[in-house]
Parts: sequence; C-alpha cells; structure tokens
Amino acid sequence: MSVVLILGSGPNVVRCRDWTRDPFDRIVAINNAWAVRPDWDDLIHPDDFPVERMPVDIAAHQRIIRAADYVPRQNTLGGFVYAGGTMAFTASYWALAALKPSVIAVLGCDMVYAGASKTHFYGAGTADPLREDVTLRSLEAKSARLLAIAARQNCAMVNLSADESRLVFPRAERATVGQTQPVALNQDAVDAALAEEARLDYFVPSGKYWKEEASFDPAAIDALDALWLKSALPPQKGS
Repeated sequence: MSVVLILGSGPNVVRCRDWTRDPFDRIVAINNAWAVRPDWDDLIHPDDFPVERMPVDIAAHQRIIRAADYVPRQNTLGGFVYAGGTMAFTASYWALAALKPSVIAVLGCDMVYAGASKTHFYGAGTADPLREDVTLRSLEAKSARLLAIAARQNCAMVNLSADESRLVFPRAERATVGQTQPVALNQDAVDAALAEEARLDYFVPSGKYWKEEASFDPAAIDALDALWLKSALPPQKGS
C-alpha cells in the first residue's frame, strides 16, 4: 500500500508543517505549497507559474512536474473538460496515473473562498474556481468524478481537512489514513456518466480546453455533472 499526500495552498495546509513523514510515501505540492514543508517529492504547476515563486534549491529526490507531463497523464483518465480545470484535480489525476497509489490524501484543497479573509496559507491569492470556466461549474461533481475514477483503480481519495470543503471525498485522519479503502459508489451512475462522456466527446488532447470552449454546451456539462454527483451517493433499494 502506498499513500500520497497532495498539498494545496488553502490556509489549513500549514497543519502538516510539523507532521512526521510517516505514513506518507510521497508528497506532491501544488504551486506555492512547496514552501509548506521542505520534504516534498514532486512540485506540480502550470506553465505560467511565476519563476520567482519557484524553489531555489531542489534536492536530488525532488522533481518538477509541468504540463508536458501532466496533460498526457490526465488525458488517459478523461481529459480536462470532464476532470476539471483546477490544479488540485490535475495533481490528483497525475498522481493516480503516474504513482499508482492505494490512497491519495489531500490537504489545503477545499476551494472555499466566499467570505474568507485569508484564502491561501500565504495570504490572498488568485483562486482557479473563481474564474469563469466551463469545466468548473460544479466543483463537487468534479470531485465526485475523481473519487469514482480513483476507486476504479482501487485507490481511495480522502480529505485530511476538517474545514468546510467543496470536495465530496470522505474525511480521514492522518494516523489512520493508510488503512483507508475506496468508498462504495453508485456504479450505475458511474457507468452512465462515462457513457455520456463518450457520447459528448468533449476531449481536447492539448489540455487547452479554453481555446475550444465555444464548442461545449454548458447544459450538457451540467447534466453530466448531475450524473457524477449521483455516483457519489450509495444506490437506493429498488434502483
């Protein structure tokens, strides 16, 4: 069993600063989150991430993951239109495809910004989900999809945050995270959602879905999101 910890830039990510490395086998930092603790293994960021925010000293075991690596990985698991255009989702799909873990635990990825005086651990920042984006119409649905895709690969997605969250992942504690199993999902809804994705064929191999956004029907994406949300609910008797 291998456990991957993914660190976002939410204010609560600083909780992990004093955590021991155990039980995590690999730590993936998103964007500025490399500054939270020095023992990260992978730093994943978009190609427009400012150079001045990059770490200066990189250890031999540390590596930088850019679009040339994560776009093909995410494409194997559905692409960006269906999987969502936030780096939190991208980092998770990359870890799922590249690292093959049994558990992916996230912290600092709650994506709750309304009314927050401090949106990021370093203060105020620009949040992906606040922009107009056809892939981000329902963050909850996109997290439900990730939960389902991971479960199909025998990987559990969990949230180590105790705060309000847009993610539908089960909550977990660091001490027992390695014992986590994938949750039971509504497989009929999963199959229906995957079939609808195949029918829509909203796939952009380059990952630059915003250049083709005019060809996507928001109503169709909303209907697809509803299927993914349903997948996260246990099947009802008689259904």
